[in-house]
Amino acid sequence: MAVSSSGKIVAGLTAVALAAVGFLTYQAAASASDRPAAPKDRAAASASPEPGSSEDAGPESGETADEEPAVPADSGTGLRVVYSLGAERVWLVGENEQPTRTYEVWPSAVSPAPGEYAVVSRAESVAGSDGVPIEHSVVFTATEGVVIGFSAAVDGSKPDPDAGKTGGIRATREDGAAMWKFAPVGTKVVVVP
Repeated sequence: MAVSSSGKIVAGLTAVALAAVGFLTYQAAASASDRPAAPKDRAAASASPEPGSSEDAGPESGETADEEPAVPADSGTGLRVVYSLGAERVWLVGENEQPTRTYEVWPSAVSPAPGEYAVVSRAESVAGSDGVPIEHSVVFTATEGVVIGFSAAVDGSKPDPDAGKTGGIRATREDGAAMWKFAPVGTKVVVVP
């Protein structure tokens, strides 16, 4: 049975994506400086800055604690990262079911399907699939041969919709650092519509 050239392309892209996930997993495991905060320290490490402070640098939200959107219903329980596709927002939820931080994100062209995942690899500094240098990459799945995860562009840029099939869910550098501290390998990630 002959394999079409489009079949070879898909197989090649899948192999590249799996190799990238494997490399990022190896890099995360090999990095001694990649020690995340212990689970009991995550809430303090990822706490939102006081509204109006100089650290309150989310994407132009200007929200106070009373105005922040609630964690979506049906997003699971326990310590987890919740990502809403429709709201383009992330919540870092502690074991007490309270969000320790929430912020807007900029999705790329390829989105994950709603469901439950776990962080599979991390990279402190790497080039994104669009070639932009990123930091605090937290990968949780691959879809359509594209690795999907949270990150922050070093230059603060948003994903370019014309960059092709990319899977980076970008945040500000401050929010990316909070995700990095909160979500070591194995942390539950729940994607909701």
